[in-house]
Amino acid sequence: MDRYNGSIREIIRASFLSTFYYKTKEGGYRPTWRFWRWLSVIVINIAFFISYHVDVQLLEGTMNGSRLLGFHLIDLFTAIETWTATHAIHTNMIIGSATILVFYLLVGGKSFCAWACPYGILSEIGEHIHQKLVSKRVIKERKWNPNIRFAFWAVFLGVTFIDGFLVFEIINPIGILSRFIVYGWSLAIVWVLVILLFEIFYSRRMWCKYICPVGTTYNLLGWVSATKVQWDMDKCDHCGACLDACFENHVIEFVKPKYDKERKEKGKTKQIVINGDCTLCGRCFDVCHTDAYNYTFRLKDLV
Repeated sequence: MDRYNGSIREIIRASFLSTFYYKTKEGGYRPTWRFWRWLSVIVINIAFFISYHVDVQLLEGTMNGSRLLGFHLIDLFTAIETWTATHAIHTNMIIGSATILVFYLLVGGKSFCAWACPYGILSEIGEHIHQKLVSKRVIKERKWNPNIRFAFWAVFLGVTFIDGFLVFEIINPIGILSRFIVYGWSLAIVWVLVILLFEIFYSRRMWCKYICPVGTTYNLLGWVSATKVQWDMDKCDHCGACLDACFENHVIEFVKPKYDKERKEKGKTKQIVINGDCTLCGRCFDVCHTDAYNYTFRLKDLV
């Protein structure tokens, strides 16, 4: 992908494989943030696989609950589910969930979805196919109010509280995929493919945007997390490429030129993405030909 010399149309319509590298101003090639994210997801899940099959005790377990070099970790929504079902708080769960909580408060709440979730890779592939079909008018784009995910979040926990069973884990594609990678074939993988087909032919990233309570939990952390994406108005030429590429483009709605006057009146030239839906995926970085985006750490003045 030639983001510096290519036209905005070429950048937006770049082939899927070309989004894993970009041509520098000097003419060389470097991996994009998408490349590094996919590598992160793959390495994490390979570590799970190797730890189980070779017994190296590196990263044991699955995405729901694991041990890193013997230290307990547990997904936050899984922990909430378990507490809701058993009505009991266990020491290892407190340690595991507190560690994850602190980690994602520092590195960015919903960064889990982009940098660790195994279903995220499948969803990106499905998104690419979906957008191709929409552009060719084979299917229509369907959108709903993303706040419906909070209702799903509450319903899953409510049913778990009443039933005493981790109901969501029956249909959780993250857990299913993680167990598939570690332990091997299960018929449950068919359900993951069903979700993916819905995202391809019905609604872009439907599971992640409107249903997944795991992502919803990390969304809540994202609003107050320390690591943020920062946008520089003085560098931006409002080409709109970032809005097209962003998984959750409502989080960078503020880059539109209609808000420039208000910013200038307040003397602001830079703005961070506050919205918890930002996954810190770096797609806006990958397509920006003016380098108007970067990461910033809000606690840097304290360090």
